[in-house]
Amino acid sequence: MKPFIHNDWWPVLEPEFEQDYYQELRKFLVEEYQHYRIDPDMYHIFTAFDWTPFSQVKVVILGQDPYHNPGQAHGCSFSVLPGTKLPPSLVNIYKELQSDVGCTPVQHGYLKKWADQGVLLLNSVLTVRDGAAFSHKGHGWERLTDAAIAKLSARPEPVVFILWGRAARSKISLIDTKTNIVLQSAHPSPLSANRGFFGSKPFSKTNIALTSLGETPIDWQLPEHVSVDPGGPQTNPTQAEEN
Repeated sequence: MKPFIHNDWWPVLEPEFEQDYYQELRKFLVEEYQHYRIDPDMYHIFTAFDWTPFSQVKVVILGQDPYHNPGQAHGCSFSVLPGTKLPPSLVNIYKELQSDVGCTPVQHGYLKKWADQGVLLLNSVLTVRDGAAFSHKGHGWERLTDAAIAKLSARPEPVVFILWGRAARSKISLIDTKTNIVLQSAHPSPLSANRGFFGSKPFSKTNIALTSLGETPIDWQLPEHVSVDPGGPQTNPTQAEEN
């Protein structure tokens, strides 16, 4: 199979791509991309993995479903491309970021600076049909991303897992909580942010945890001006075949 993740995630996840469930998922995606508008673009499905190599992951911010409004999703949880209106959940993340660690809010939602420092921005489902939330749920993505979480949990180097909301918290069974650090709270969505997300201080708690592990803390302050790194693989993963 021709690699479509271009770093050390490939040998970690390649066995999953060879499983029957993934082949069925690939067939499903081929049909979906042919007949509907799907986010993200097929070449950017695995951007989160491309931006943050397996060996460099220090933190995981786990999302559920990609943004399903046109042009928002680009392969990383909670992040949007520059020039895109900030989604309500990200607005609330920025409010907590300012309250927690004093970061100045920016007008874009491009979180690549976090990814470059070892923050894996992972959704449990990696694609979605425009305007149809959870439309690709239950087609196989969860098995792949569960495997990624489990592999990170089993690494000798501990990881800080940030689990926002019930769906993310349901993944705690995949994580060895004796060797890794888990931070849990309500989801930043406007529907739940006032029920435990605001005031949860995930960013300062993450840096305290990283410092205790001997790791460099994350600089959460995003730059005001950014240029787009398209990320993602050069190979279309819906067409990748075994050699």
